[in-house]
Amino acid sequence: MISIAELIALGRDKGASDLHLEPGSPSVFRVRGELVALGEVWSGDSLQQLARQILGPVLWEEFLTKRSADLSKTIAGTRCRINSFQTVKGVSFAIRLLSSFKNTLRDCNLIPELKKLLDHETGLILVSGPTGSGKSTTLAALIEEINTTQKKNILTIESPIEYFYQNKLSFIRQREVPHHTPSFEQAITDSMREDPDVLIIGEMRTPDVMRLTLNAAETGHLVLATVHSSSCAEAISRLCMSFNSDIQPSIRAQVADCLIAVVCQRLTYLPQFRMQVPVLEVMVGNTAVKASIRQGALSQLNSAIQTGGEDGMWSFDRYRRWVDSKRDWVRPADTQPLTDDPKMLMELKENVRAVPQSAPLRKSLPESKPSADRIEIKVADDDLEALAKKIADEE
Repeated sequence: MISIAELIALGRDKGASDLHLEPGSPSVFRVRGELVALGEVWSGDSLQQLARQILGPVLWEEFLTKRSADLSKTIAGTRCRINSFQTVKGVSFAIRLLSSFKNTLRDCNLIPELKKLLDHETGLILVSGPTGSGKSTTLAALIEEINTTQKKNILTIESPIEYFYQNKLSFIRQREVPHHTPSFEQAITDSMREDPDVLIIGEMRTPDVMRLTLNAAETGHLVLATVHSSSCAEAISRLCMSFNSDIQPSIRAQVADCLIAVVCQRLTYLPQFRMQVPVLEVMVGNTAVKASIRQGALSQLNSAIQTGGEDGMWSFDRYRRWVDSKRDWVRPADTQPLTDDPKMLMELKENVRAVPQSAPLRKSLPESKPSADRIEIKVADDDLEALAKKIADEE
């Protein structure tokens, strides 16, 4: 049976961004935005054992309680962001394949005007968009742009760490919640004593994190953060509405004082180039935008974007016209699609055997700690074939 390490290596070589595993289904890769299924089906028992192996004792106990767990782990030389979770079929995985980040704004096919936002010494830049729209990649491109052009002390707070950076002109330190710090709140509080020029907040999820992020942007730091939203106006609304109504006026004033820009992102597929590219909405904190935020007239922000072209603002429609006219796209590293590689597919079919269906998860997973007479198998490596043999020997 093919090991998880071999699957990760295959996905990396073929340019996959994600790997999905679920009982009763083959391995599913996401390659250039499309899902590709390869190999034979996984059994519930195999994925349960894989979860115990990858998560380790502590996270496995957490999984039994919450029915989900997150971690970052290096497998087959590839940094992976792993989410293990329970579905109706059993223990499943969503694995994001990560890498050291070296791409600038141009490499990510983003407008070069975004560089101007990084000239500010203090203030807040929000990168927003729906899940899976490439917010983390755009944020990483902004970090790398600073890294290659400015001498800054950059501190990132992430959960989990998605990209690793190599120091160039800047000095970059990365902290992961909860492995390097117990919470975002604690990490942001600590950062005020760690002399950062640029502070990166992986995601603002709670009012406390939002409040501390705004405070950091007001106290002499350039702060970049992400938030889920479908537009720039919605990002501001979500930020302000996260607080109690009695303090929202002061929060709006705080946002207006420190806001540099909001960048909202979507992805669109260009069939003629066979690639996905970002489509942006950019709202710069000019006088009209800040006045609308301070007054609570957030419905006027869309109009401000439409009329703010001279200040560097972009509506989705205007940006799409720029995308349609652009021809010098930077293509991702050339990789052969998984479905176009019959030799690799044949090798997978030879190495991956079908496995029997297991009992439902509610019967295979204990509801509490294992009893004393339960056989525990400790796995020391990523070789699932050896694991299967060991299980057979135990039987």
